[in-house]
Amino acid sequence: MPTCAIDAPLDCALCPRLVAFRQDNQTKYPSFFNAPVPSFGSDNAALLIVGLAPGLKGANQTGRPFTGDYAGDTLFETMLKTGFASGNYCKVVSDTLHLHNVTITNAVRCVPPQNKPTTDEIITCRPFLINQIELMQSKNLRILLSLGKISHDTVLKTFGLKLSAFPFTHKAVHKLPNGLTLVDSYHCSRYNVNTGRLTEKMFLEVFELIKSLA
Repeated sequence: MPTCAIDAPLDCALCPRLVAFRQDNQTKYPSFFNAPVPSFGSDNAALLIVGLAPGLKGANQTGRPFTGDYAGDTLFETMLKTGFASGNYCKVVSDTLHLHNVTITNAVRCVPPQNKPTTDEIITCRPFLINQIELMQSKNLRILLSLGKISHDTVLKTFGLKLSAFPFTHKAVHKLPNGLTLVDSYHCSRYNVNTGRLTEKMFLEVFELIKSLA
């Protein structure tokens, strides 16, 4: 599984609550990955997709962002349709899914209880995202896609930017002072899709928009 060069160590102990939850899951689900989930993609990618955190029985089980849960089904189906990925997505890291000029990561690398990281946990994990963006920007990074407002806010805080200057709106395009472009989308969660807040057409339009920007 390809990963970016800078990721949280598998035994990361920075967040006590997440460590305790990880240890509990290692007992409950001994076959799961149960560790900070590394990014999926290449350091040289032009697009970085930033989600919130691994799902308990998705990325926390498989060890690859968005792999194995409903959000991943939606994300990878859309990426395959729009040419950002090829191969077959089979919800396991041994499938033939291949990303094209894209890397996928999360603002928080460990699965949080009830899928809700605390503000302190988001802040504590932020240096990994900062290092990753800096590494990728030194090579080929041009566009960031934030899935959800928490991801959006985390990216802006990574750059020390005011949230009020770049409000989160679905399909918004923000030209950042550092030369990068930030695109927003509602998160492709089961709840957002089932309630119609994010439709298949809306999500496809986001990736078509990114293709036009690139």
